[in-house]
Amino acid sequence: MDATVAQRRQLEAAIGGDATAFEALATESRAMIWSVCLRITGNTYDAEDALQSTLLAAWRGIQQFRREYSFGTWIYRIAATAALAVVKSKGTKPLEVDESYSPERDFAEHLAEADLVQRTLNSMPTELRVALVLRELCDYTYAQIADYQGVGVPVVKSRIARGRQAFEAAITSGNS
Repeated sequence: MDATVAQRRQLEAAIGGDATAFEALATESRAMIWSVCLRITGNTYDAEDALQSTLLAAWRGIQQFRREYSFGTWIYRIAATAALAVVKSKGTKPLEVDESYSPERDFAEHLAEADLVQRTLNSMPTELRVALVLRELCDYTYAQIADYQGVGVPVVKSRIARGRQAFEAAITSGNS
């Protein structure tokens, strides 16, 4: 996907050192960055640490941004890396869901679904959870996930398939 003209201008300004332009870009992507951090770490405290690390790393590295990528893809990758670093350094902790309100659905239903998703993710081994989040939320390819996790593509496919099966089982039993 191509960025809009305004986003391209903001990106060029940010690469040139304009903190306000960088803040605008990061603000546009904040909800997805937060989601990636929360899904990988499994709790809001670690997700906050990962979010802060993401924004700091992105600001420090904006001059190395490769223009053939979108800003969103680039910063989501940084978020995934930061979240994984937090998981490795602190380990996962119990669930604490802090999902945003979706006006299209009933609030209680939304919270129940968010809780089910987070509980399912937290019940998975870290390598399964990370592979699934990178694939479904960050749009990583199987090869990128394999490289990131230091395993082969068949292992990644297996992890993602097992993660999807866990979701199917959780949804089936959660809706019963």
